[in-house]
Amino acid sequence: MSAKIFRNWIPLACCFLLAACSTTPALLSKSAVVPAGVDLSGHWQVRQDPDAMHMPAADGVRRILIPKRQSSGRREHRKSSGMSAQVFLEYGDSLKITQTDYGIFISYDRSVVEEYTFGENRLVTIGPIEANRVSGWEANAFVVETLDSDGTILTESWHLEANKSVLVRSIHMIKGGKEKFALRQVFDRK
Repeated sequence: MSAKIFRNWIPLACCFLLAACSTTPALLSKSAVVPAGVDLSGHWQVRQDPDAMHMPAADGVRRILIPKRQSSGRREHRKSSGMSAQVFLEYGDSLKITQTDYGIFISYDRSVVEEYTFGENRLVTIGPIEANRVSGWEANAFVVETLDSDGTILTESWHLEANKSVLVRSIHMIKGGKEKFALRQVFDRK
């Protein structure tokens, strides 16, 4: 009789397991093919005041202020908010972007260089923090998504406007289906 009860619980246990797995967000791979005529390469200068790099909290959600790069303790400040995906967010007043056929290099204020491979899907680490990352193209925008172990998704996208003389960077951080942070930066070509 106990074997019969055990057999009846197996399908139920499988259902619970599938339900638990389906609640975890997943990242979808991005295209490795560079759209025709799209090249983000260049030297770019931020248009907004770097001391006011946050969006108004219209929905009542507290926004995250991206601090200016002044000390090596910068990452620890971000880590304390409970969303470890933040440690993968870089900021600079001046960007140098180099785009190749296979990837992109973004230099922030000539001190930090991020390298992304088009179509990548890999595990990235900063110290003890690990996250899954995908990067590549969606239409004419270069997109990077980073998913931390808490289910927070950091999405960054870059695209050109104004006859390729303006670079727009959009940043969104979502946790539990709710937007926790949003920022739109505009850069002019130097």
